[in-house]
Amino acid sequence: MFKRMFRYYDYSLIIAIVCLCAIGLVMIYSASMVTSVTRFDVPYDYFYNRQKIWLAFSFLVFFATMILPYKIYLKLIPIAIGIIIATLFILFILGLFGLGHTAGNATSWFKVGGASVQPAEFAKIGLVMYLAMVFSKRQEYINDFRKAFIGPIAITLIIVGLVMVQPDFGTAMIIGVIAAGVMSCSGISLKTFFKLVRLAIGLALVAIPIGMVTGYVSEERISRFTGASDPFKHAEDAGYQLVNSYLAIGSGGIKGLGLGESIQKYGYLPESHTDFIMAVIAEELGFFGVSIVLILLFFIVAKTLLLAKKCDDPFGSLICVGVGTMIGLQSAINLGGLTGLIPITGVPLPFISYGGSSLVLLMISMGLVVNISMFVNYRKDKKKQGNMPQQKAGAKKGSTISLNSDV
Repeated sequence: MFKRMFRYYDYSLIIAIVCLCAIGLVMIYSASMVTSVTRFDVPYDYFYNRQKIWLAFSFLVFFATMILPYKIYLKLIPIAIGIIIATLFILFILGLFGLGHTAGNATSWFKVGGASVQPAEFAKIGLVMYLAMVFSKRQEYINDFRKAFIGPIAITLIIVGLVMVQPDFGTAMIIGVIAAGVMSCSGISLKTFFKLVRLAIGLALVAIPIGMVTGYVSEERISRFTGASDPFKHAEDAGYQLVNSYLAIGSGGIKGLGLGESIQKYGYLPESHTDFIMAVIAEELGFFGVSIVLILLFFIVAKTLLLAKKCDDPFGSLICVGVGTMIGLQSAINLGGLTGLIPITGVPLPFISYGGSSLVLLMISMGLVVNISMFVNYRKDKKKQGNMPQQKAGAKKGSTISLNSDV
């Protein structure tokens, strides 16, 4: 069975993921070696060693999700979404009493031993799988807005609201857009799509004034817009990170200054190993280094979305839509922030930036995508042969895993 499985995996996706993770690990070492000592008062290789541990664990998770049939999670999804909502609510309560772990002005983490776990990251893939499950079962009445969409929209708003009050507007926006992407690709008509658009606009018009009145849309967050619009005018405060990002990108040129030779990482670029790691890549590896990262990211997103089109199972197809949207959107927001096209949101660059929760989420997501690709390739091959075999009669009693489409 395993020999047959491994024939059908998309190894180009696996290679692209490994390459991005390897580049990320090297650049985390380079970008954090100075700030580790000067800003965080830890050894120069502290973040590099921690990322190695997270990377090893992430690959174990990746291989597990890559091998297990993706439909096996159908019964677990309602439990998982309940746990995610409960965890986010507990984090909200802890934040009210100042008991949660706060970083970057947001109470978004649980401290588990020496590690920080961010539940909002896992809410992304949890919501994607929940929406994929729900809409795959509602294809017969997918354009009945009240019957098909009220429940999923309510769950989405609860999760987005709990993330927003942390406050983490960047992640909340990403979760909302991912959900919108899955809903838009669920097989709805144009009329139903415009209903979703009108609802989204209405919710935004209500949420912004409430945020300003309650203080969640603070002056500090508004300053990010002024910093992005004219960073050199606000170079001492709101535009500080963006100005130094420009200097790093401009200094790199075509070839870069050389690996490890960044100047901006010497305290000028505060988040050099997380949100602004691409600026360090641009400075050290130049246009060529940036191009390699962007090509690999584009390849992963494009392959995932093309897989969604090829997959004839709505559940698998919508998972691919959600994962492709998530990685593409996070990449666009991160790159847009460090180039000044949009305000800085604190969103990490997928597979490259330092962060354990983000890396584990991405590897779970891509494990699912690679598993779906295996089933798609298997079915395609068997259709060519004109013989889709059923589970062999001589299979061992109690066996639940087969290369059939049903699990």
